[in-house]
Amino acid sequence: MALTIYERNGGFSSVRKVVSAFYDLALDSQVIGHHFEDIEMPRLIDHQTRFVSFLMGGPASYSDDHLERVHARLGITHAEFEEMVELLVETLEDHDFTSDDVAAIEKELRKRKPVIVDGR
Repeated sequence: MALTIYERNGGFSSVRKVVSAFYDLALDSQVIGHHFEDIEMPRLIDHQTRFVSFLMGGPASYSDDHLERVHARLGITHAEFEEMVELLVETLEDHDFTSDDVAAIEKELRKRKPVIVDGR
C-alpha cells in the first residue's frame, strides 16, 4: 500500500513545523496578516496542522460544511486565498516537499476554495 503525503513527509510533528513556518510568513503578509490580529496562535496552529494533515491524507477529517461555517465570518477574499496558497506552497518547497506533493496539496486546498472564500 502506498504511503500518503502525510506519511512520506514525517507525520504530525513535521506538518506542525511546516504550519508554524507558514504562519511566520502569513503574519508578515500585507495581504492576510490582519486576519491573525488578536488570535491565539498556538490554538490556530494546532487546528491548521490538523487541516494541512488532512490535505496530505493524514488522520483528520474536515467536511465542507465545517470549513464553510468556520470561515464564513472571516470574509476571506479571492486575493487573500491566493496569497495563502502562495505562502503555503513556498513553505512546503522550503521544507523539501517534492513538486508532485506540493501540487497535490495545493490541488486539495483549491478544491475547498468555494467554502473558504466569501462569495459576497
